[in-house]
Amino acid sequence: MNMPFYVAPEQMMKDRADFARKGIARGRAMVAVQYADGILLVTENPSNTLRKISEIYDRIAFAGVGKYNEFDQLRRFGVRNADVKGYSYSRDDVEARSLANDYAQILGQTFTHELKPLEVEILVAEVGVDPSTDQLFHILYDGTLVDERGTSVLGGDAEAIAERLTTTWSAAHALDQALPVAVAALAGPDRQLTADDIEVAVLSRRNGRRCFSRLEDADVEAILGSSGS
Repeated sequence: MNMPFYVAPEQMMKDRADFARKGIARGRAMVAVQYADGILLVTENPSNTLRKISEIYDRIAFAGVGKYNEFDQLRRFGVRNADVKGYSYSRDDVEARSLANDYAQILGQTFTHELKPLEVEILVAEVGVDPSTDQLFHILYDGTLVDERGTSVLGGDAEAIAERLTTTWSAAHALDQALPVAVAALAGPDRQLTADDIEVAVLSRRNGRRCFSRLEDADVEAILGSSGS
């Protein structure tokens, strides 16, 4: 009888983590920042049909980087979860914190027990009635849940992007100030991103009950153009 091949648990977890990180790094990064009226989400995405940023519920948005089909499954789970909870109880009972915990459990369970981890990082953002109650929950491929303040960066080259962001970002910025800052942090010193290269959405306290809205390319181009003139 052949003996099963033994791999130390520490080595197995390290291999899975390396595999997930490499898959995520091959994708394009995304940035979320607080601004005066809410939360701005920006990601590199040249596609006009495949969305990396989406609405989950009235005041909640979802963003993912990495393998599209995997984080899109998580997005759909979040929409169903929020709809059922809002219908069964109250719309006010749907909150980003509980949804982020559900995502953390799914990613952690998959990372620990499945042969292949999910090659994704996701963000669950909720805009509050004032800036002090805005929430950004960053969930890593292994289920690690991070409650971030002010800014959040997902995907490859996250450390360099976050460093550029912290030197230029302010929570007091208006949208037309926050967007150029976020795009410049994503692009870095050696590139320039245009409206065609990015996907932009906001959770705005001024939008009424449904706070989520997308910025069209023309609006993004106008803001970026005015900031560079």
